[in-house]
Amino acid sequence: MSLLIDRLAARLTPDAQRATGDGGRRAAVAVLLHDEPAGLRVLLMKRAEREGDPWSGHISLPGGGYQANDPDLVATAIRETHEELGIDLVGTRLLGQLAPLHPRTSGPKGIEVTPFVFATEAAVEPVCGPEALSAFWLPLAIAASGALDAPSPYPGSEMVFPSWTYEGHVIWGLTMRILGEVMTTASETRS
Repeated sequence: MSLLIDRLAARLTPDAQRATGDGGRRAAVAVLLHDEPAGLRVLLMKRAEREGDPWSGHISLPGGGYQANDPDLVATAIRETHEELGIDLVGTRLLGQLAPLHPRTSGPKGIEVTPFVFATEAAVEPVCGPEALSAFWLPLAIAASGALDAPSPYPGSEMVFPSWTYEGHVIWGLTMRILGEVMTTASETRS
C-alpha cells in the first residue's frame, strides 16, 4: 500500500460510529481507495434516477441510510456498497472514518453522513445493482491537480457550485467535499 494510504490510516478515527437513538437520520458512505502505479483512485458510482430521491442521477460514493439491523454505521457502509455495487468490503482494509457531514440538499429533516475509508489491494470490479447505473475509478491526483475543476450550475436555479468533470461525469456537493477531506487528510504534514 502507498504512503498516502498509510498516512490516512494514521490520521483517521478508527472506531466505527454507532447511530445514536436521538431520532436523527444517519447514513454512511464507503470511500474505497485503490493504489495503482499511476496513483491513488477512488470508486464512484452514478445513482439511478428515482423520483423523490434528492441525489437521483448524481455521482456519489456508495452508501445509504442506517437501518436498525445494522450494528453500526460501518456496517451500513459495507451493506450499502454490496447492495449498490456488488462489492464485499469485508476483505478490504478499513482505514477509519472522517467526521460526519450534513448534505445541503437533505430535505427538511436533514441527515448526518459518516464517510468510512477503505483500501483494497486489488482493483475490484463493480457489478451495479438496481440503485446504480454505472461505476468508475476517479484518479485522485488528477482531481487534486485542479485539472478537473469546473463550475457547475445547480439544477433549477442560478446558483453555481465548484465541481470536477471527469469522463463526462460531474462530481460535486457532498461527494466532492468528502473527497476533498480525504485528499487534505492524506497530504497534511505533521510537525
